[in-house]
Parts: sequence; C-alpha cells; structure tokens
Amino acid sequence: MLAVACDHRVATATGVYRADVLVARLPKRAWQRLSAGQGAKGHRFYDWAWITITDTDDEAPEGFRSLLVRRHRRTGELAFYRCYSPCRVALSVLVRVAGRRWTIEESFQTSKGQTGLDEHQVRTWISWYRWTTLVLLAHLFLAITTVAARASPAPAGLIPLTLNEIRHLYNALVLTPAVNIGHVLRCSHWRRRHQHRAQQAHYQRQSRQEP
Repeated sequence: MLAVACDHRVATATGVYRADVLVARLPKRAWQRLSAGQGAKGHRFYDWAWITITDTDDEAPEGFRSLLVRRHRRTGELAFYRCYSPCRVALSVLVRVAGRRWTIEESFQTSKGQTGLDEHQVRTWISWYRWTTLVLLAHLFLAITTVAARASPAPAGLIPLTLNEIRHLYNALVLTPAVNIGHVLRCSHWRRRHQHRAQQAHYQRQSRQEP
C-alpha cells in the first residue's frame, strides 16, 4: 500500500485517469463507513471506497490492484492509496492496513516526546546508532509496562494507565528520590480522573453527531 497524491494517474479498463477524477465519478453507494482502528479517542471512522485498477507494465506480477480512497466524515478531505495484493482481499482488510500508519506515527511521536528520539546532538553514524538504540530500548520498556498495567481493568472513574503517565511515575518514584509517594500517586489519579471525564465528554459529543 502506497499513499499517492490526488493527481496520481492510474490505469483502468476504460483508460488512464487522475485519482481525484475517478473518485468524483463514484456513486454514493460506493462509500462504506469503516473504522481504521482504535485511536486515542476511540475508533477512527472514515468513509472508504475502492476502485479496481490495472498495471501498464507487462512484467508486473500477477495480482489484484486497486485505488483505495479515504474520506473524512465532516470535512470531506480525501486521501488516496495505491494497493496491491497477490490474491483478492476484502475492503476491510485494506482499511485495516491503511490504519496501521497511525500506529507507526504514534510510535515515532511517543519516542520523540517520551524518550528523546529527536534530541540527539551527534554527528557520526556510530553515535547516532548508540543513541537511537538506547532510546528505543527505553520506549520498549515503557510500552511493555503499559501493556502489563492494562492487563487489569482501571479503577472506576480513571482512564487506563498511559505510556506518558507511566514515564511520569517512573521518573517521580524511581529515578528521583520520592519525598512523598502518596502525593505523587494522588496527582496521577487526579490527572487520570480528569482525562476520563474529558474522554467521556468527547464520546458523548461524537454520539450526538452520528447520523
């Protein structure tokens, strides 16, 4: 799967067209509302459509090719993906693969924000490699700890422990001497309680916007 621009030209059984031109010809029934996976605020629902395309290269491998289109439910903004699979797959499978992009971006973002992936000041490959390895190991530790912490349900009124919160607790309770452990834990519960309330308010607003 490859993200392409709106002016990317694709071949169909009737000719070669720009991606946005093909999408403009789609009937309303071609669009399906599907989730691209879980996000920080719940399922990421978009409208999706796909168009069968061909490959003009005679040496291209056998398989199925399509143009996958994602449409934002409120703004109507479009995103285009050129897809290939050796065998035919369902639209939901392609949507799930497209949704993996967020997981990768979130991992990079949390590595930058929580463990300093982009804070190195090195000029050689070896130094960069050592820094990046240590950063990714730290991120792996936080990710595994987060999964282990979420194995049990969160207390009522609190969101589950996040990677960010676990890093904060680790810094406050392990890396630096904790003067008042109870105070640190009360602050953590306060943050999670207010985040839970904000999350519930978001879900309520989202449900009211559902058609």
